[in-house]
Amino acid sequence: MRIRDIFAEKTVFSFEIFPPKKTSPLEIIYKTLDDLRDLKPDFISVTFGAGGSGNGHLACDVASKIKENGITPVLHLPCINYTREEISAVLEELKTRGIENILALRGDINPDVPPKKDFMYASDLISYIRSQGEFDIAGACYPECHPEAASLDEDILNLKKKVMAGADHLITQLFFDNDIFYRFREKVTAAGIDVPIEAGIMPVVNKKQIERMVTKCGASLPQKFVKIMQKYENNPDALRDAGIAYAADQIIDLAASGVDGIHLYTMNNAYVARRISEAVAGVIGV
Repeated sequence: MRIRDIFAEKTVFSFEIFPPKKTSPLEIIYKTLDDLRDLKPDFISVTFGAGGSGNGHLACDVASKIKENGITPVLHLPCINYTREEISAVLEELKTRGIENILALRGDINPDVPPKKDFMYASDLISYIRSQGEFDIAGACYPECHPEAASLDEDILNLKKKVMAGADHLITQLFFDNDIFYRFREKVTAAGIDVPIEAGIMPVVNKKQIERMVTKCGASLPQKFVKIMQKYENNPDALRDAGIAYAADQIIDLAASGVDGIHLYTMNNAYVARRISEAVAGVIGV
């Protein structure tokens, strides 16, 4: 099923997972998928290694397993370190496997891997995918501005290029302050972008996780969140439960404000995904 069709029916609720490292058995993630299947997400997206990581085939295998489990898969596809021929090969493999949903990304620039020149921006990749078959294409967006953009207004202009190139819907980077998302949504609407936007929510269950993610994506931390971190940082169980509750509160508020969908960054933690799904089931119709 194409994701764009689900938005017309309901508030979309989806998960993100990532394949295990090359040195780890695939059974690890398959067990996680078995646990997530019972939660009945609308789709599960799976990350695809940027150039040099070598887990592209693993990602395709995991996406196929998601499909076998009766859930719609979405494959992340970064482009900065892939040639046109390599991207074409991936698209052909997806067609063969019956996978029709893609999250098209530029991908992070690896200082140790010189970027290839065929696709310099996600909009380039989106345009190419659109020319290669009837795929459903998602794009990424950044409520607090892409780290490389000069301003949020400039970033939204680039986002509009993605939509004009053929993106059917959008998924946001994680954020912890819903007001930031609401202001972003207003600016996006004012710019003439009218495709559905899923809000990316990450439940924080340990201190190292939040430090790593904030450093990587630049998400700001509201005072309420900081107080939780400070209070429970040395109590792992309490911090986990507080992180789950905080994410559930975010989702309930977003749903009440008419969000198109929620994309839960599970970090391959089925227990956390289950707790949150159960907490918001009646609100978003899980």
